Amino acid sequence: MENWRKGLKVDPVPALLGSEDPALRFFVKRDLVDLDAGPIEVVWELAGPKKILKHQLVNGAWDRSAGKKKHKAINYQLIETWKQFRFLVDMYGFTREQPAARKAAEFLFSCQTNIGDIRGMLANQYANYYTGAILSLLIKAGHQDDPRVDKGIQWLITNRQSDLGWSEAVITNKFDSATIYRLTSQYAEPVSTDKSRPFSHNSTGMVLRAFAAHSAYRHSEAARIAAGLLKSRFFQPDMYTSYQDASYWVRFQFPFWWNQLVAALDSISLIDASIDEPMQRALDWLIDHQQETGLWKASYVERAERENARVRETSEWVSLAICRILKRLLS
Repeated sequence: MENWRKGLKVDPVPALLGSEDPALRFFVKRDLVDLDAGPIEVVWELAGPKKILKHQLVNGAWDRSAGKKKHKAINYQLIETWKQFRFLVDMYGFTREQPAARKAAEFLFSCQTNIGDIRGMLANQYANYYTGAILSLLIKAGHQDDPRVDKGIQWLITNRQSDLGWSEAVITNKFDSATIYRLTSQYAEPVSTDKSRPFSHNSTGMVLRAFAAHSAYRHSEAARIAAGLLKSRFFQPDMYTSYQDASYWVRFQFPFWWNQLVAALDSISLIDASIDEPMQRALDWLIDHQQETGLWKASYVERAERENARVRETSEWVSLAICRILKRLLS
C-alpha cells in the first residue's frame, strides 16, 4: 500500500473501487492505484455523458428553458454550458479530441471579450471567479496552448487586488443590494474593482483553478502568492458577505463550483506540494473526518435533505478528489 494510504484510519480505495459508477472506478484505477483503466474513450460512451450531450445545441452550448430566463442581459447559455461542461470534463474526462466537447469549448471561448475576461454570467459585469473557473476547464480539456487561454490568464493577473488576491467589483465597492441587482441583471458598463479592498478567498479560490490546471502558470509567482493567501484563510469567514460563513469551507461538491476546502487544496497541491502549518491543519481535518466506510461526506454542514443516491454519488467523487490530494502531498 502506498504511503499516503497508510496514514488514514481506513483505506478508501476498496470502497471507491466498489462503486457502482464506472466512470469513478476508471479514475480510481488510473489516478490512485496505477492500474490499467483502459482508454478514456470508454468513459465517453457511458450513459451519463450521453444524457448530457443529448441536450447540447448546434452552437455547442446548453440552454435554460424560456420560463427560467428572467433577464435579457444575462447569458443563460453561458451559465448552462459552464454547468454541463464541468461534468463532461471533471467526471468523464472529455477533451478537445471529443467533437461535442470541442464545440462546447468554442462556445465558451466565444463569450470571451477582447480584453480577455469571460463575460455574461453577471450581465455585462466582470466576473473574475467565473473567468478563472471556466478557463480551468478549458485547460483541462486540452486547450492550454490556445492563445485565448493565455489572454484570459493575463487579464486575471492584471485584475488582482493590491494584496495580489482576487475579489469582485460588486462587493468591493460597497454597493447596496438594489444597485448590485441592477448591475448584475441589466446591461450596464462594467464597474472596476476597488483594488484597495482585501481579497476574497471565495473569488481567489475559483480563479486559482486556472493557474493550477496550467502546467506553466502553476509555477508562476502570481500562483504561488495567491495559493499562500488562500491557505491563510482556511476555516475562516470570507471578508465579504457573499458566502461569508466559515462553514462554506466544509460544504463540498463535485464537480467543483464554489470555493471550499477540497477544491482549494486541489489547486494549492498542484502549485506547491510543501506542507506548512495551514496545510497540515487542513490535512489533519480531512484525516479526522474520514468515515468508517473509508469515504468522506459530501458536506459536513447539517443538511435537511435525507440521504439519497445523489448525495452518496457526490460523496464518492469528493472522496476521490481528496485521495488525489493526499496522494499528491503524502506520497
